[in-house]
Amino acid sequence: MPNADLVSTEKLKPLQTGLQWLWLTILFFIVDQVTKHLAVAYIEPYETIEVMPFFNLVIRYNPGAAFSFLADAGGWQVFFFSAVSILVSLGILYWMYTIPAAQKWLSCALALILAGALGNLYDRLTLGEVVDFIDWYYQDYHWPAFNIADSVILLGAAMMLIDSFINPEEKQDVRKK
Repeated sequence: MPNADLVSTEKLKPLQTGLQWLWLTILFFIVDQVTKHLAVAYIEPYETIEVMPFFNLVIRYNPGAAFSFLADAGGWQVFFFSAVSILVSLGILYWMYTIPAAQKWLSCALALILAGALGNLYDRLTLGEVVDFIDWYYQDYHWPAFNIADSVILLGAAMMLIDSFINPEEKQDVRKK
């Protein structure tokens, strides 16, 4: 006879899991796409619009990954990074489905990472490259241009890291139930 205390994802409805935070994924996907669209519509490629002494708006197209990794690879990298994004997104969706709704912090972190992955995936599939427009800098040192999708991936990863240190024994108890 099965133990009634076990948490089974087969018995949970989607709104009883981390999937209840998919609205956050949709929200940030839309914010990412709208800001990219506005940036492309109002900023010429390689034009620099100074917003603050350490922040510019620019348009950069990145066919590679973070920090333009494999940007010069000849085109195959677009398919590779698209495939990786699809697999990671499916894995995150499954992970969110297996998380009880009580784990809100982790669910939000995964929803943010998923939003960023889907935002950049959409660019790769429709444009063949990712649109970046945020340029932070100090004196002559410029951080590589990025976008909202990159920002929410970073925020979600930071939240996951913090989550791993907050009550780790509580998470073990939830998994054992």
